[in-house]
Amino acid sequence: MSGHSHWSGIKHKKAANDAKRGKAWSKVARMIIVAARSGGGDPGANLSLRYAIDKAKSVNMPKDTIEKAIKKGTGEIGGESFVDAVYEGYGPGGVAIIVEALTDNLHRTAPEIKKIFEKRGGSFGASGCVNWMFHKKGLITVKAADTNEDELMEIVLSAGAEDMVNSGELFEITCDAAVYEQLKNTLTEKGVAIASSEISMIPQNTIPISDAETAKKIISLMEAFEDHEDVQNTYSNFDIPDEILSKIEE
Repeated sequence: MSGHSHWSGIKHKKAANDAKRGKAWSKVARMIIVAARSGGGDPGANLSLRYAIDKAKSVNMPKDTIEKAIKKGTGEIGGESFVDAVYEGYGPGGVAIIVEALTDNLHRTAPEIKKIFEKRGGSFGASGCVNWMFHKKGLITVKAADTNEDELMEIVLSAGAEDMVNSGELFEITCDAAVYEQLKNTLTEKGVAIASSEISMIPQNTIPISDAETAKKIISLMEAFEDHEDVQNTYSNFDIPDEILSKIEE
């Protein structure tokens, strides 16, 4: 798998763009509000809230902003009401795509997501049409330049990881969701710098994309979803060689 880029790795690099920080904070705030509303404001007793706070910290959200979002969720201060929505479909090259959203208006969000699919060469599908192609897993990435591959492999496998692949600039480590916290804590204790970590939808199989034009269309579609204010997460099963990705970036 070395030298190939999946959406998880591409997304991480794009998330480092400070110009999008405000949008990232808005998305994470919604996640915190929903988690606190459904499971309470104590991250020690609410795993979903703990994940959301970890994500907030990863995008450098200030502590007082995090606390305000928690209070909105618990009802201590007024706030919007958001609901989960999952959309599925296909992109250029037949790649499968899952879009997870938190919205205060389903009647607005669904048509907008459908329009993004269709405008950029994809097709909006029925619920469940591609979900079966993915498994919910813990996903942790580590910058390849920051670690030794053999040493990292030994650490993660002994801590319960299922697999580790080199996707170019990153090592992508996957694990069962039940051992995600344990694995993340072990890496921290061993002094391994984590680039990103999340509970993710991992494709069972990937579709190789060898045509630069198709790859460009796929990335454009995925970026359009990420730019939508209601979208929280996007997943796909494409696999683009680094040399093709480099051509697109040029």
